[in-house]
Amino acid sequence: MEFLIITGLSGSGKSQAMKAMEDIGYYCMDNLPPQLLPKFAELCYQSKSNIQKVAVVVDIRGGIFFDDLFESLNTLKIQGFKYRILFLDTADSELVKRYKELRRPHPLSPTGRIIDGISKERELFREVKKRADYIIDTTNLTIGMLKREIETIFLEGKESKKLTILVVSFGFKHGILLDADLVFDVRFLPNPYYIPELKNFTGNDDNVRDYVLKWEQTKIFIEKLKDMLDFLIPYYIKEGKTQLVIGIGCTGGVHRSVSIANVIYKELKEKGNRIILRHRDLK
Repeated sequence: MEFLIITGLSGSGKSQAMKAMEDIGYYCMDNLPPQLLPKFAELCYQSKSNIQKVAVVVDIRGGIFFDDLFESLNTLKIQGFKYRILFLDTADSELVKRYKELRRPHPLSPTGRIIDGISKERELFREVKKRADYIIDTTNLTIGMLKREIETIFLEGKESKKLTILVVSFGFKHGILLDADLVFDVRFLPNPYYIPELKNFTGNDDNVRDYVLKWEQTKIFIEKLKDMLDFLIPYYIKEGKTQLVIGIGCTGGVHRSVSIANVIYKELKEKGNRIILRHRDLK
């Protein structure tokens, strides 16, 4: 019997992950108290319905005591039940955004700041995350992308890409990209904004793209950037990084940065990376 424990930060998408597990044939139980894990596993194993795949969500909604969780995991091991842990993680800024959109307090800080509750929860989950067999960072994943990620791991049996790369174009005049890990300034390239017939188009249009990419300095820059990313990405993965945000900035975030971001996105995608493209300042 396959026994999967789904856990992670509040607001990281555990409910959506459970729905995805149900869709691929898992019998799912939500918000199971950790001390009941061994008994639940035993009941599923002895069930006459011949349940083969089980997923349970364990989190802090029930006032989780992590000593109980670790004790239950040890009991499962002693009793011969093999289990795996799927941990869902999300950046603090995105968690705050999700809580504010839903107008909900954080369960660990019901009357205080959301970020304080997130910090407390992240500390509580530190050891659990270390024990996880799979970690999915849902910061920039849509529901559909999360479902596809789960299908890749648990239905197709393929290894999940541990690093999500987000390529973002932006305009410096609208503010720097605050959550970027790497920022590349392409304002040294000729600006299509000053070409009357190109001004009202964007880097997504062929005429602007062709103008930006035709220059020798553009070609050299793209090749050097590709070489740098080819060097860096394996080391980010080795160090356990789950998300890499690459910012490509020009003046307004409409022409040059969009064109370059599109090229980098295509190159990284063709190499099999899990990658997302966004143009922050395009209306």
